[in-house]
Amino acid sequence: MTRPFADLHVAVLMGGLSAEREVSLSSGKQCADALEGQAARVSRVDAGRDIAQVLTALKPDVVLNALHGEWGEDGCVQGILETLQIPYTHSGVLASAITMDKDKTKSILRAAGVVVPGGGLFDRFEVARRHVLPPPYIIKPNAEGSSVGVYLVPEGANGPQTAVGAADWTYGDQVMVEPYIPGRELAVAVIGEVSGPRALTVTDITPVKGFYDYEAKYAPGGSVHKLPADLPAAVFEAAMRESELAHTALGCRGVSRSDFRYDDLNDVLVLLEVNTQPGMTPTSLVPEQAAHVGMSYKDLVRWMVEDASCPR
Repeated sequence: MTRPFADLHVAVLMGGLSAEREVSLSSGKQCADALEGQAARVSRVDAGRDIAQVLTALKPDVVLNALHGEWGEDGCVQGILETLQIPYTHSGVLASAITMDKDKTKSILRAAGVVVPGGGLFDRFEVARRHVLPPPYIIKPNAEGSSVGVYLVPEGANGPQTAVGAADWTYGDQVMVEPYIPGRELAVAVIGEVSGPRALTVTDITPVKGFYDYEAKYAPGGSVHKLPADLPAAVFEAAMRESELAHTALGCRGVSRSDFRYDDLNDVLVLLEVNTQPGMTPTSLVPEQAAHVGMSYKDLVRWMVEDASCPR
């Protein structure tokens, strides 16, 4: 952005249409609160299918996109913003669409030399009928985030997870099934600076109840975050380097977050997925890592807005 920040009208998009709506409302509120008093005007927009008309009427100088999940994070809203020629935060249309598709993301990362999980896409009804991989394994939607619709089928399970074949399943007919990787849950935030992507640090995440599900991510006290993670130096550096490599290979801009599993018994680091619009809630990892390197929440949100752009 070239105009003085204090003169900007910033529209914060939140809520939206996906299963991650409540998380997005929390992220959007925190971001809008942080912008109050920094920008000339802040408009809080609960984004619906009339978003083009709403933004045309509001005429913001820039959009902070705090939407998560389908429609808001998969390139759809980004395309609308580019059509309206409004600068916006986070990744563009192509990177957003690719990273929302776990299978395509894995293909690109694998080609870039990043270690990713095995497994692949399966018909959800087949997954509900039989074990398509030897337990333990993970089932997750191919195009959702925040651990929505994720199941762990444990070792020794007598049967598959039948919920994915239920009539009320709304996450697509193909699901990603991957071998469960034992060990530690790690995350690395990346900021896309002019000089190149910069990884902030590595967080080691310990869920209070054993599995890093939706509640563990967003409920206060649901997990314990240790940063910087207490890891062998080579593993720590590999997580930082591979996060930057993933950010570049996928064409991300702004802020991204890479999620890993580290099998400390076999010394194997695996990148699970890349999030192009990480949470900005009170329990989220990115603002916590930013604070660790000396960037306050207000500073982080301001940087995101100042980094906003729109291809011409």
